Amino acid sequence: METIREAAAINPLASEWARTLSRAFRALELTQAPDPQIGLTPKDVVYRRNKARLYRYHSSRTRPVPVLFVPNLGISRPTIFDLQPGSSFVEYMCGQGYDFYLLDWGVYGEEDNGLTVDECVTRLLPRVARKVLETSGQDSLAVIGYCMGAPLSISFVALNPELPVRAYVNMAGPIDFSKAGLFARWLDKRFYDVDRVVDTMGAIPAEWVKLGFKLLRPTMDVSTALNLWWNLDKPRYVESYRALSRWANEYVPFPGEFFRQWVRDFYQENRLVRKTLTLGGRRVDLGQVRCPVFVVAGLEDYIAPAPCVQALLDHVGSRDTQYLELPGGHISLIAGRSASVHCWPRISEWLGARLA
Repeated sequence: METIREAAAINPLASEWARTLSRAFRALELTQAPDPQIGLTPKDVVYRRNKARLYRYHSSRTRPVPVLFVPNLGISRPTIFDLQPGSSFVEYMCGQGYDFYLLDWGVYGEEDNGLTVDECVTRLLPRVARKVLETSGQDSLAVIGYCMGAPLSISFVALNPELPVRAYVNMAGPIDFSKAGLFARWLDKRFYDVDRVVDTMGAIPAEWVKLGFKLLRPTMDVSTALNLWWNLDKPRYVESYRALSRWANEYVPFPGEFFRQWVRDFYQENRLVRKTLTLGGRRVDLGQVRCPVFVVAGLEDYIAPAPCVQALLDHVGSRDTQYLELPGGHISLIAGRSASVHCWPRISEWLGARLA
């Protein structure tokens, strides 16, 4: 390797060849390197039920009102929010002094096929919220919902208007599923029989979940590999890529009955915004949400397109609302290189002003 660099220094015309050979050596090294460690921010498990875990992260807690983060169930693991030191939304919020909690739904198997959206919203989330208040010693909390975690958690907030929620943040969470892009077209009930799928398959395998997301952008793997190749001489880029790649290859399955209800009630019937969604025998009315609401969407988000996310503000009963649309997609909004500059500080500032 040193000989290559010396040759490049002597003959500038050889510099590009030298870089190409250096990239090749680096690529070979990566194939033999151990997986990077992710999810390293210190935390405690303060509640567990079945596969779900509620984490409370270590921080100075100079901002005492607790923040409950509700991510997606299924699809992927929540390590995306805590990839590596310096590239972690969790670490950032803890560094800002927030008492930060994260609900890890867990990895469900065939034995959990009876789990429904109803149970998650009307049984698990109330217990989680009570545990947040109990362990924090506070009488109110804030909630952040990301991706699927947004419609689940906002339904919970709407069903419990007495719950002391001081502020709510929707990060890239689909609300109006008539604007949900390609997924909405694929899952249209005219073409997709969700009952037949679940009755036949039971749990939706992780491989199916992975294929569905890959088909949204079939060339994504190629462009990602090319970007890595051109940046193999940048150690920070490579480490970030490896951490993200480890997370991106850990797809997890959907419980069968949850998937049935999720596809039917949200994608196919769009019941949340039509005010026909019933959970636990009660109708979900987003107009019952009256706390301050902040919505953050990605301009290039093809999983939850910006209009689908922004729609929350058309249905809540809140007077204090704000919308922020940022460049980037579904993942880069929360974990991209620009997230720590453009997204995380805005969320922290908005929450800080309402939890003071």
